[in-house]
Amino acid sequence: QVQLVESGGGLVQAEGSLRLSCAASGRTFSNYAMGWFRQAPGKEREFVSAISWAGITDYAISVKGRFTISRDNAKNTVYLQMNSLKPEDTAVYYCATRRNRIIAATSSAYDYWGQGTQVTVSS
Repeated sequence: QVQLVESGGGLVQAEGSLRLSCAASGRTFSNYAMGWFRQAPGKEREFVSAISWAGITDYAISVKGRFTISRDNAKNTVYLQMNSLKPEDTAVYYCATRRNRIIAATSSAYDYWGQGTQVTVSS
């Protein structure tokens, strides 16, 4: 059984930073792609970033240059470093993984999800 547990969310002022973590268990972490998505109140879940098994990354246009995804295969953990945060980044952030090494930017491509962590950016 694959389990993903996010942490690191919280309340931060605009232009501040947060680092989200996602700890994975239940299978060989390094073989699979990982992704971050977010969902704001009243909106659909949207792609934020993803990283392949080989470290290839992808970002949504809205976060490119501000967010950085990384993974530590020894710790079975993926990170999302978020800098220059904006109020519009406020959302519940979800970690996800899929049965594939290659990254994807659609939520339907992912098979396992964490419970989410709240990020709130005040203006």
